[in-house]
Amino acid sequence: MLAAILGFVGALVFGASDFIGGLASKRMSALKVTFIAASVGLVVAVVGSFIIPSIHSPQAWFWGALAGVVGSSAIMLLYASLAIGPMSILSPLGAFVSAIFPVLWAILGGEELGLIGFAGLGLGLVAIVLVGFIPEKNAVRPSIKGLSLAVGAGILIGAFMIFIDQAPPDAGLTPLISNRIASATIMGGAIAVLALMGAARRRRAGVSATATHAGGNAAGWRAGLKLAILCGFVDGTGNALLLLGIQIGDLSVMSVLTAMYPAGTVILAAIILKERVAPIQAVGLVLAIVAAAMLALA
Repeated sequence: MLAAILGFVGALVFGASDFIGGLASKRMSALKVTFIAASVGLVVAVVGSFIIPSIHSPQAWFWGALAGVVGSSAIMLLYASLAIGPMSILSPLGAFVSAIFPVLWAILGGEELGLIGFAGLGLGLVAIVLVGFIPEKNAVRPSIKGLSLAVGAGILIGAFMIFIDQAPPDAGLTPLISNRIASATIMGGAIAVLALMGAARRRRAGVSATATHAGGNAAGWRAGLKLAILCGFVDGTGNALLLLGIQIGDLSVMSVLTAMYPAGTVILAAIILKERVAPIQAVGLVLAIVAAAMLALA
């Protein structure tokens, strides 16, 4: 029961963080948003480790770091897809894909899904088709690029959950600390490389960095920075709930419960961005949630 509560609450928190990350990525690059969020998430993990007992074993550090490598790439792709939008379509798509891989991994590892579980997988595939179907002229229309980014993010999020599940049950938040260190290092290195490449191009073109940034939208960048910081705090909290849930529950159940995070994203997108979803797409979203519930029951 506790694992289910952690999974469900964590899903809503994840949905909120993805919405905030998508908004931040409209004001600055998804790479920078991911770096800032990872750095803030590291602070959240370190503070949380003093509250929740955490064992600093080599296995906990290793699997956490490996999860950080794929997780940083996953979140960058996800934020980039949400920045393209529509959030209400791409978020559920990435969520279902992220649930499929841990469930399949669990099946290969010997877990039994049963009839309900396999029916849930089939229903989820139908949901993806309906979510991507655009029957109305003025309905929200996701681009191929947005769909590709969302699917790629889902695959990597699934890998993240599989890796984080390999950490010892008594690790506490240690894997999350290792995760955030790896993520921040990768994203920070990528930003530095891109900055150096940009500086080299400007030198060849004879344009100074001051002139380049003079016409930039400083107010928009500051707004993006605030959103990225908030995203990191919310995302770090969601990751802590996910990690604790996996340590006391089953990977297959937690992966599906966590995949319900689009509920938070869709609610915020509808309220704040006024995004419109076609009726048949709404049916697809409902079926996706039903499929996730069936998989959890399995």
